[in-house]
Amino acid sequence: MIQIVWQYKVKAEARERFELAYGPGGAWSNLFAKSQGYRGTVLLRETRESLRYLTIDSWDSETERNAMLVEHQAEYAALDTAFREWTDSESAVGVFRMLAEASVRPRKETRRGGRPTLGKKRRPKA
Repeated sequence: MIQIVWQYKVKAEARERFELAYGPGGAWSNLFAKSQGYRGTVLLRETRESLRYLTIDSWDSETERNAMLVEHQAEYAALDTAFREWTDSESAVGVFRMLAEASVRPRKETRRGGRPTLGKKRRPKA
């Protein structure tokens, strides 16, 4: 699996429109979903710089992503042109191959002081 990462600086007056179009279920993910190998989109907003965003598009392979770019070239270009006025800058961060994925175990128990335990299991009472 690969992730395509883009960074955007969005104009303040376009934030809501940008989030709708670039997030899951927006115009871009709807276009990508027409092609095999598309796994989804994540939209991230910087916590300290609220006009800075990252998008992460997940694909099974770079080959499938490239096939989408060829097959839907005109539609891709039209969206890119239509939405360009919403941003001050746009840059491709890169194509990243997933090497490992982690998941977090739920925190169920707490230690004294209310802090969650990290992976400790209590022995069942007899």
